[in-house]
Amino acid sequence: MPTLQLDDVSLNYREDGDPSGAPVVFSNSLGTNLHLWDKIIPLLPKGLRLIRYDKRGHGESSVPNAPYKMGALVSDVEALMEHLEVKDAMFVGLSIGGLIAQGLAAKRLDLVRTAVLSNTAAKIGTRDMWQERINGVKAGGVEALADAVMERWFSAKFRATPELAEWRKMLTDTPAEGYMGCSAAIAGTDFITPTSGLRLPVLAIAGSEDGATPPDLVRETADLVPGSKFHLIRGAGHLPCVEAPEDYARVLSDFLSETGHI
Repeated sequence: MPTLQLDDVSLNYREDGDPSGAPVVFSNSLGTNLHLWDKIIPLLPKGLRLIRYDKRGHGESSVPNAPYKMGALVSDVEALMEHLEVKDAMFVGLSIGGLIAQGLAAKRLDLVRTAVLSNTAAKIGTRDMWQERINGVKAGGVEALADAVMERWFSAKFRATPELAEWRKMLTDTPAEGYMGCSAAIAGTDFITPTSGLRLPVLAIAGSEDGATPPDLVRETADLVPGSKFHLIRGAGHLPCVEAPEDYARVLSDFLSETGHI
């Protein structure tokens, strides 16, 4: 896959679909890579330009020294979109990807036409909570957190399937420095004020079994933006694009149509 070399990081990215189509940019969660969206891509309408990337410290992107700032994560995808000559995109961000979406929309409304804030919030957790998570990784690597993370990510029903092992491996394959770096970025982010100033079409998606960003937290963030929509996917956890790909793709497709993106 192609890479974009920036000052302090090399970003891995992938494009699918129609190179001349309306752009949709995906930004994934902490501890996952761009394959988070594998189940969704084939289910979306034809004729879209679908762009995925690994944020710094994740997947095939390079791993700068921790900690990271949210401004750097936003600037990374801003530079990627400029490199790919993408404007007026639908930006789909999940968890930390949703924080990146909010930051980018506040900074560069020319790049973001509509935003999907999936399983995210304007502020996620507390500094102390994230410092505890960072300390755990320092002491025992990402593996030390893996079982607890699986409980937050997935419903009990999904955790009983063999597929859970694939996602646990994706998490534990995440470089410790990258996980700690992005955890620090989340810890330092409070977008309540900038997100409340956004004026663009926003769809918020929550999973009823999400142990990381519960539905009420996602709804509160949606309510910051006038005219936003909220959709709950029942039976799914923090990664509904994995547990309920058909439902997730349908909700995205409907929003694409409603906002005139297709």
